[in-house]
Amino acid sequence: MQIDRVSLTLFAWDGIPPTRYHAASRMESGASALGLLSIGTDAGLTGHAFLGSATHTAANDGPGLIRFLKPLLMGRDPLEREAINARLWPFSRLVSVRSIGAVDVALWDLAGKAAGMPIHRLLGTCRHGIPAYASSQVLDGAGAYAEEAVAFRDAGWAAYKIHPPQHPATDIKVCEAVRRAVGDDFPLMLDSTWSYDFPAAIRVGRAIERLGFLWYEDPLHDQDITNYVKLRQKLDIPIMATEYPAAGLESYAPWIMLQATDYLRGDVAVKGGITTLLKTAHLAEAFRMTYEIHHGGNSLNNVANLHVACAIRNTTYFEVLLPDGAHKYGLAKEIELGRDGLVRAPEGPGLGAEIDFDLIARKTVAVLD
Repeated sequence: MQIDRVSLTLFAWDGIPPTRYHAASRMESGASALGLLSIGTDAGLTGHAFLGSATHTAANDGPGLIRFLKPLLMGRDPLEREAINARLWPFSRLVSVRSIGAVDVALWDLAGKAAGMPIHRLLGTCRHGIPAYASSQVLDGAGAYAEEAVAFRDAGWAAYKIHPPQHPATDIKVCEAVRRAVGDDFPLMLDSTWSYDFPAAIRVGRAIERLGFLWYEDPLHDQDITNYVKLRQKLDIPIMATEYPAAGLESYAPWIMLQATDYLRGDVAVKGGITTLLKTAHLAEAFRMTYEIHHGGNSLNNVANLHVACAIRNTTYFEVLLPDGAHKYGLAKEIELGRDGLVRAPEGPGLGAEIDFDLIARKTVAVLD
């Protein structure tokens, strides 16, 4: 079996609601473009992946994928994923890691279809469902966070994560209000998205320790390893870093060696696909560390993330980033929370997702091949 077709269909995504998680991730335009990557073979099988998100249009990354990565794929056996992955990574100097991730996800989809198995079966199924938590955007006032957290608690969700306004005193008040609203037993997390200096990170961290929060995510600059080491020494609450920058397996090594974080983090988009995600999760396992999977940026990436989450032992939750309208698009059927509070990976071959090909055809902007 050989790869004989690689194309990227850019399709419009309109009506995206305004969203904000931190100063560098504010989306107000209401429009983006996703890319449907198709990798076809002479055996008649095709693997798919989505490229892009509400804030990262595929129109930026798509041309580089076709120009630089397609020639590396043509004529190759698509089941030789490790060999292909090794060829792709040096081109991260020229293309985005998201492009590498899309290629890798499509190759795993293709492999699952060839085997007649869902991807989590190929990886080695560990579980069939995982608890999901709701992950807020930045909201207007402590009361809004409290109201939203209560609504998700009452709907059966496993936990609620706060993306705060990113002002330390205000953030503490938000966390206090949410804890009062949901009670002492409902799991809460705080993701401060790199917004504090070291003294502020200590102050907020001690406050959420008292409130019984589950973890403290990204309080400092994403590459400030020196202060993360100091912060971890002074706080008891587990600290989670390494979500960014977009990078591969080797980027985790200094965080582990310097004991700068308690948990590791990643997703198929910013870490370059299922292959890297699985390796980094197993690396964390070797050090008895939890590996929490980050939201994937688009609907099909989240399906890929879910397959990995069901195939590893050292993860606890599945992230659902709010609002839905800024993250769910292009599938005929989205991941849904079950009555038991769990989400489950599809059981069909490959990704097993129902891509909305009719929508993509209606919204097609360009086909790159």
